[in-house]
Amino acid sequence: MMRREIDQRSLAMARAIDETIDHAPERRGLERARDTCQRWLHQYGPDPNVEDWQHFRDRPWEVICGVLPDPSEEGRRRRQNSPFAGVLPPRQRGDIYRRFRDDPTAA
Repeated sequence: MMRREIDQRSLAMARAIDETIDHAPERRGLERARDTCQRWLHQYGPDPNVEDWQHFRDRPWEVICGVLPDPSEEGRRRRQNSPFAGVLPPRQRGDIYRRFRDDPTAA
């Protein structure tokens, strides 16, 4: 799989994460990502990528939800270091991976 296809898959995952959190009234996925950032900082110490996500830590969901699917280079960098990785259920994550494995141009 080429970088472009990997980026497209990453964007699809980000959109699915946005939908998952957006449709959960308690926004549990958002809290999980916040906890992940804290754990990473505690385990690994200061890191610019984690600190970047920490910048969004206490912002409202309406601000954060636009960050994940950002198609820019900065958005791509953030997705590569995303504390939201564990938000999707394994089956949904697997479905996205299979879709892109079967058709690398799927969007």
